[in-house]
Amino acid sequence: MTAKAIRYRLEYFVFQVACALIGCLSYRQSVMLAQGLARLLFFRVPRKWTRYHVCRENLRIAFGEELSDARADEIILGMWTHLLRLLVEMIQMPRKIRRENFREVITFSNRAQGVRAFVSERPRIVLSGHYGNWELSLVCFGLFGYRVGAVARALDNPYLHRWFQRFREQSGHTMILKSGASQEIATLMEQGGAVAMLGDQDAGPRGMFIDFFGHPASTFKSIGVLSLQFDAPICVAYARRLEDDFINFRWARYEIGTEEIIDPRDPELAGNVKAIAERYTQALERIVRRNPEQYFWVHRRWKSQPARKQKLAKAA
Repeated sequence: MTAKAIRYRLEYFVFQVACALIGCLSYRQSVMLAQGLARLLFFRVPRKWTRYHVCRENLRIAFGEELSDARADEIILGMWTHLLRLLVEMIQMPRKIRRENFREVITFSNRAQGVRAFVSERPRIVLSGHYGNWELSLVCFGLFGYRVGAVARALDNPYLHRWFQRFREQSGHTMILKSGASQEIATLMEQGGAVAMLGDQDAGPRGMFIDFFGHPASTFKSIGVLSLQFDAPICVAYARRLEDDFINFRWARYEIGTEEIIDPRDPELAGNVKAIAERYTQALERIVRRNPEQYFWVHRRWKSQPARKQKLAKAA
């Protein structure tokens, strides 16, 4: 057995032990655990390991110099608390959320708009970003029989990858690996199915540059191309954590909402991939602005820059 294989098994063993312990925690205890670990990461772990400076630079780009250091640190600490709570909630979700009790956990915003898109006979694209609890949205759709093909990157650790795959597929969805996903997505679209994906990642130097928080960010062309090719509306959705209420509720509460439906038949879009990308990017920005601490600022969203801007930077 190779050293890498041993490491993967040890990682998975530690993860399973953590799952067993977290599964026993109450709502309040879960929150306290996430808050404690987040403070440990923020105050005690070297900042180069937690990508603090990447987060700080992203916040500077998004909100400008008027964002104070204190407010930026508050958002970053809140982000770590949110991400750790997200992992805890994933572990607890199978025994916490069912069709019988979902009203205790979920409220809906613009529900009718989203349902109309889902019951359509046309193929659909469910689009979100690394905001809120994007995994909860999938579970909720699955509870009511709305199956999707969830596009995701394969994890390096095969044992952890299988755990996350089982989690995503236990409510009836299928997982589509991002690498080489084109044919699977096309087949699903041709059958009138739904594909779920995240649309806020850097697409590299060959991506299409769309303003996100007023600055050009490399964006994948494929989402708009799929929408036009298969006449598929894009449902921009989110799952936003609401304020904790330990007295009246036994678990975290979320608002699942439809921010916007982008229909490729809209005359204003006129077969324009860039116009579609601008619409969904603007929708994602509006979502993030509501609760910036629930966004994944660790990702270098503005890493790639237009070629002209890169040349000017080199010349300077």
